[in-house]
Amino acid sequence: MRFSVIIPVFNRPDELQKLLESLCKQSLTDFEVIVVEDGSDLSSESIAKCFQEQLSINYYYQQNTGQGFARNKGMELAKGEYFVFFDSDCIIPENYFRILSTNLDSRRLDAHGGPDDAGEDFSEWQKAMNYSMTSFWTTGGIRGKMKNPAKYQARGYNMGFSRLVYEKLGGFVHPNMAEDIEFSIRIKKAGFKLELVEEAFVYHHRKNDFPSFIRQSHQFGRNRVFITRFHKDALKPVHLLPLLFLLGLVFLPIAFLLLKPLGWLMAVAYFLWTMAVFISAQGRVKSRFFAVLTSYGQLIGYGTGVLRQAIFFL
Repeated sequence: MRFSVIIPVFNRPDELQKLLESLCKQSLTDFEVIVVEDGSDLSSESIAKCFQEQLSINYYYQQNTGQGFARNKGMELAKGEYFVFFDSDCIIPENYFRILSTNLDSRRLDAHGGPDDAGEDFSEWQKAMNYSMTSFWTTGGIRGKMKNPAKYQARGYNMGFSRLVYEKLGGFVHPNMAEDIEFSIRIKKAGFKLELVEEAFVYHHRKNDFPSFIRQSHQFGRNRVFITRFHKDALKPVHLLPLLFLLGLVFLPIAFLLLKPLGWLMAVAYFLWTMAVFISAQGRVKSRFFAVLTSYGQLIGYGTGVLRQAIFFL
């Protein structure tokens, strides 16, 4: 068996069902599926059993340890040559594994990461969240669209690596904080070849409301600082831009009171950024106001996360 698909799940049986339904439609079927239930109150066992005739699927329940360690358990149980990780809120296009297999062979990859996108049937709110997570005008500008695919740091919702990588490096080192990015960095430092496979995308069916989306973005900001515990060079100047965005918003009223010309200059800059978001969201989000709202929320959440974790480390 070439691929082992490893899915950690926590209290999301309905989402898991949609993910498994999409796996049943794959044009290349040389894979097994391992579902690791990470201490859920809402069990997915019956959902997994419903697909036993359509998929080579194994279900495993464990006490809650976090998604990173749930993935580690999946790798312990896996039989395939190459491990692929999906989050339970993803839907997989039918040619995903055919595309991935072709790229692994032709590019001689040891590991890969893939982008995420919004499906046509997603709500406008979900499309707006997807826009703000993938846009050039937010931190999404480095998420799945790169001139040099070798610079990509894979994310756990859509990533994979070979059994050889696992045998040499082990598994994820943290249950919940930046464990995917840390492992991506470790893979590259060990001399393995990890690249973005842009065509191997997934539909990311986020169920966040606005407050939870901000909390998630806040956690992403915390993660980026936290990862320096393992890799001192993981924090780049580009990762501090959301913090500067946040501090600019906080300082804006003060600038108007004390340095009015500077205040006007800053206000114009934020206005131009807002218009850039509004215009670039055309064709991706019907309600472009939603795209503006989620983009502000994403940058503010990320910026506060960076600030909070930096203060914690101090």
